[in-house]
Amino acid sequence: MHSPLRLYGRSGELAMVETLLGRLAQGDGGALVVTAPPGLGRSALLDAAAETHRARNRGPVLHVTAVPAERRLPHSGLHALLCSAPGPLSVPPERVLRSGLTPETLLTLLRETGACRPVLVCVDDAHAWDPASREALGFAARRLGAGSRAAVLIASADETSFAGLPALRLGPLDDEAAACLLERCTGKVPDIDPVVRAELLREAAGNPRLLAGLVGHLTADQLAGRTVLPFPLPGGESVLDAHAARLDGLSAETRTLLLLAAAAQEHEPEGTGADAGLLLRAGTRAGLGATLLDRVLFGPGGIPGVVERAGSRVHFSHPLLGRAVLRHAPPAHRRAAHDLLAALLGRVSAHPLPALVQRACAAPGPDAALAGALERAATAPRPHAERAAALTRAALLSTDEADRAARFAEAAEHARLAGDTGRARALLTRVAADPGTRTIRPVPASALTRFTRGMLALRDGPATDAHEALLAAAAGLTPHDPARAVAALLAAAEAAWAGGDAIAYLDALDRVGAHPHDPAVAPYLAGVRAVFAGRMAEGHELLAQCLRAAEADEDPQALLRAGACALVVGEAESACRAGARALAAVRGRGPDALLAHALEQLAYAELRAGRHARARAHALEGLHAARRTGQSNATTHLHAVLALTASVEGPAEACAAHADTALAGAGPHGLAQAATLATWAVARADLAAGRTEEAAARLAPLVRPGPRHGHFGIRMLALPCYVEAAVLAGHAGEWADELTDAVREFAIWTGRTVDPHAPAQLARCRALLGPADEAEARYAEALAHHDRAGGDFERARTQLLYGQWLRRRRRTREARGPLRDALVGFERCSARAWVDRAAGELRAAGEAVEAPAADSGPTAALTPQQQRIARCVAEGATNREVARRLSVSPRTVDHHLRNIFAVLGIRSRTELARVMDRRP
Repeated sequence: MHSPLRLYGRSGELAMVETLLGRLAQGDGGALVVTAPPGLGRSALLDAAAETHRARNRGPVLHVTAVPAERRLPHSGLHALLCSAPGPLSVPPERVLRSGLTPETLLTLLRETGACRPVLVCVDDAHAWDPASREALGFAARRLGAGSRAAVLIASADETSFAGLPALRLGPLDDEAAACLLERCTGKVPDIDPVVRAELLREAAGNPRLLAGLVGHLTADQLAGRTVLPFPLPGGESVLDAHAARLDGLSAETRTLLLLAAAAQEHEPEGTGADAGLLLRAGTRAGLGATLLDRVLFGPGGIPGVVERAGSRVHFSHPLLGRAVLRHAPPAHRRAAHDLLAALLGRVSAHPLPALVQRACAAPGPDAALAGALERAATAPRPHAERAAALTRAALLSTDEADRAARFAEAAEHARLAGDTGRARALLTRVAADPGTRTIRPVPASALTRFTRGMLALRDGPATDAHEALLAAAAGLTPHDPARAVAALLAAAEAAWAGGDAIAYLDALDRVGAHPHDPAVAPYLAGVRAVFAGRMAEGHELLAQCLRAAEADEDPQALLRAGACALVVGEAESACRAGARALAAVRGRGPDALLAHALEQLAYAELRAGRHARARAHALEGLHAARRTGQSNATTHLHAVLALTASVEGPAEACAAHADTALAGAGPHGLAQAATLATWAVARADLAAGRTEEAAARLAPLVRPGPRHGHFGIRMLALPCYVEAAVLAGHAGEWADELTDAVREFAIWTGRTVDPHAPAQLARCRALLGPADEAEARYAEALAHHDRAGGDFERARTQLLYGQWLRRRRRTREARGPLRDALVGFERCSARAWVDRAAGELRAAGEAVEAPAADSGPTAALTPQQQRIARCVAEGATNREVARRLSVSPRTVDHHLRNIFAVLGIRSRTELARVMDRRP
């Protein structure tokens, strides 16, 4: 359906309406009920349907919107409907108000109206019609079917009055559609500030009318971020009024209970509702009847469409309903509800913060004493989200500009720790640039603001920006809050690590040493410095102290630091244990902002330990956490980890997709670590598929010195893959000096690290590069190291290369053993991307291996070796490249290719590519 009106994010809904209109055009009637809370676009969808029907000139449209003031007037809805008809009807509208209109008569009237040309009936806000009109409309709509030439489209807040009719429930707009609508609403302000944009989208929560209202009440300077946004944001009044109108028919006692429920949500975390026990006590104190309290608070249904019960919690059916109740209550009633709840909470709550929040809600204006009490109470163990909300209220109650700025800054930091990055950024915009100096604060608002901005950039911004912002924050915090200054410097070091800047990383750690800091941090600082200086034994011992100290620690930051220490020295198992404990601590104690980072570090540690399935599971969970908390840098790193797991487990398409996403995010934010991991993953997938030339080309810049080198912490890890790719691609002679130097450097690194796989990888590299009379002994040495280190995947890779080496020397019978072991090893660790390669090598060695899937197409007549050659040629490989991939001679490839052409009845490589594309 092409609507003359632009509706964003409603393509599916428009398609359903188009289906109804299409049936109507063919002479078959029907009905559709569109339900949604106010503001989600019910009216717009009906307007679009009516405009489309008129534009196609297919017949008349009866379009009416209910008037709530006429709800008590019988048949007023039907009277308005008939008055909207473009011509005379067999039943005059005025007769309807005098004598009514039976449902049967309405059905007959609709069929008569559509007798000549199809008629479309659109009734908006039908829930506000009088009961008799709703009953008649529902009766008639249920009986419009084939041949009736009349269709009814009903928009209603709920579908209870129109049970039995097809229903379409509108949900909030998705992020993309809401962003497009915002762009349209702010068309005259092209430079809308990103923080303002995020705040508007968050506040509107996918409600198009609310979004348009919020934008309409802001000035161009506010939208551009040049002036501070008002708090709370104005513009949602019409949506709240529409929600409140649904409550007009309720009794005074019920409305009082709803007011208490809405007020009781103010001190609770967002979305958790109100405590039923507290509402029972408050309702009893307010004189509400026991029957009402029992039915609403403890009955199975609550108040249908308004509130519902979930265990001991009472929730409004829509979040805006609670806000609408508070907005429309008389101010005296609202303050009385908050005062009552404050008094009750003061007696029953173990912590003063809930009662203080209720007192703040009841405050008629600024109150410095109450603001101070809120700030003092907003401490652990209250959740960060609750502390952010309390500090925001304290800021609004503040009479001094310095106090207000500092409290907004602290609120932003707690919102960040709670994982609400959008709210954190919005709160930072309310910190005045020059808050004045009448009050001396322990920590200036400007220093707190720089710290929070830097921490936000660390997770969702360019790494260099985060590094510089955090260094500046540390300088401002040092005289006032040394502990937070150290946290800023450690975070700056983390940003430099992510960006691949080793010098900046060490510089940030050196600055930590100049500050008073936790004694547990000292071994970490000295150990990292020693490792980078080449004093490996000293560095390992110092970093091992960090690991031992963390065994008795429950602080997630300390545990994450211990996990990082383990990875630096190559103790992947220790890193997994520290990462698992850090994840448990974050899940148990928070903060939510660390969840994605903890999952990311654990997934990477498990990847280093060869636990690819576990790494994938934790990385996928981390992706969800990173997206929920707005941490795009964590998302980028996790996609890189998933690319690496897919380079082992397959499929190749998943590896490529994750790597492309990681590289797309790494570029703008300068995340060298993620970019290196993603490139390594694609190269390893190339190796699995036998594309050795491509793998070597991707890996060379990562391990070679120069401006395009990879991340300093990953270079040695990727080097064995590079050596393998270069040798298998036939560059052992051409790049001999470079490869020899690379293996020599890897040998030095192997002597310094405790990574258990490094000695085996070193022996494997020497086998690939060494003379033929030494290779077999090197492979045996590598396998002996694998036996001590464990790990199926790396061992299977060595066995695969050993088997290939034996087969290349026509020791086919001997090659079957290592190749068979490689196949079993890959299958054991679910390395599906490598199973096919090992199976192909084993078949080429003359052993029957079950094919992955039967091929019933034209290539079924080819032998397994011919099928492998055909696939390579179809991908565009030359005969020499195919020979290198399959460890055969170019003459053998040429011989098989002639036979392939003969079997398939083709003459060219182009025809072969077409045949391979047509395979099932």
